[in-house]
Amino acid sequence: MDQQYVYLTDAASPVNSLFMDLHKHSGERLRAYLQKNGWKFTDFASMMGVAPQNVNNWLDRGVPANRHREVCKKLGLSMEWLLDGNGPEEVGLTTHAPHAQAELAGVVEEWDDETPLDPDTVTLPFLKEVELAAGTGRTAVEPSSDRKLRFGKMSLKKKGVQAEHAVAVTIRGNSMEPVLLDGATVAVNTVDKSVIDGKIYAISHAGQLRVKLLYRLPGGGLRVRSYNRDDHADEEYSQDQLQDQDIHIIGRVFWGAAFF
Repeated sequence: MDQQYVYLTDAASPVNSLFMDLHKHSGERLRAYLQKNGWKFTDFASMMGVAPQNVNNWLDRGVPANRHREVCKKLGLSMEWLLDGNGPEEVGLTTHAPHAQAELAGVVEEWDDETPLDPDTVTLPFLKEVELAAGTGRTAVEPSSDRKLRFGKMSLKKKGVQAEHAVAVTIRGNSMEPVLLDGATVAVNTVDKSVIDGKIYAISHAGQLRVKLLYRLPGGGLRVRSYNRDDHADEEYSQDQLQDQDIHIIGRVFWGAAFF
């Protein structure tokens, strides 16, 4: 039986309405939210039980990881939006959003493997871990022959991504929660491999497919970080260790979606 998928579209071109804002940090989003809703930074600092200078640091550098949940709870914010700008700002109706309402951004179309592509759509291959022959237990990351993600050409163009250089990846495990849940899908630009600190990349680690935040280290090394740092500690690799453990960057994540 053919599998069926969900495809989002609007009147002009396919809509990828769950694009993550990966270009701003949490402090910038918090600043914009407080200003928009008439919060004085000193009042917010008092509510959080910290000095105004602490709040200024948060706004300039990003909200500390150990304060994410408290800030979201106090303001009624979505954790996903605070961390990566994905989805609505607020969770439900709050006193700061008396006129909030839901709005349909597009229509949902059902399609399967037999549905022909329209002129404005391309398919991206999914990457998967494949066990190598000879029973060694080793794996390699390769494109899947039977799984595809339909994507709008215009959406790719807006992101500056060429279809032939884009692949899809499925998140496994809780290491990237709450931003990317287990089973979430991300799209990766395989020619964008230059590390920008704090951005999300897909990497191959001795044939294991991983999606992580990356940071450069002196001497060509990498720090590999999860959003869920309570359960997953940072990993640091020197340039020699990257080679010895066969760690290489597949590309930078430019789109992500989670289904609940």
